[in-house]
Amino acid sequence: MAKYPEPGRVKTRLAGAVGSDEACALYRAFLRDLSERLHAGPWRMVWAMTPPGSRLEGLVGAAPPIHIDQRGGDLATRMHHCFEDLFTAGARRVVMIGADAPHVTASTVARAFDAVDRSDVVLVPTRDGGYCLVGMREAHDIFTSVAMGTERVCDQTAEACSRLGLTVSRLEPAFDVDEVADARALLDWLGDSEELPHSSRVLRRWRRAGII
Repeated sequence: MAKYPEPGRVKTRLAGAVGSDEACALYRAFLRDLSERLHAGPWRMVWAMTPPGSRLEGLVGAAPPIHIDQRGGDLATRMHHCFEDLFTAGARRVVMIGADAPHVTASTVARAFDAVDRSDVVLVPTRDGGYCLVGMREAHDIFTSVAMGTERVCDQTAEACSRLGLTVSRLEPAFDVDEVADARALLDWLGDSEELPHSSRVLRRWRRAGII
């Protein structure tokens, strides 16, 4: 799930602290790191884009990226439609991540696909009460009854699964990057590694400049 990287339209909470151009620069770096990190896995990588019709050619990867449009007026509806559209197109299992969690590893994605073979739904909770990964092998509507953007997103999603009689696996918690504190946490997580070269370049520049 990704937004087209345009200043003022991505990472708006982070932009309040670092400015819209810098927030967009980090988001662009996230997209590039995710593409390089995940495109070669034993799965088909698809970018679910908003606004509809936007594309990432020239912004991510050497190979032409595959896109679908996000459909619907709110996040919950768009997420549900993404699962519906991918299963209609022939997918047997779908693992969705958000573009604001570039540190989700290929091994975590692989474990999520394995977990979906055993459970109806797999989640990677985040410390703000949401989740940064959700996977299913059918397009169950576990989204539209959930108050997205609140600290109860993960719990309400689990409750929706329970009402539908679905089993849930939760992998180890992670975090996504919405605030300056999250950007600091990502830089701390990176340490001296070059695991996310594009993101670390932006974050280290911010640290040198005293932004974080």
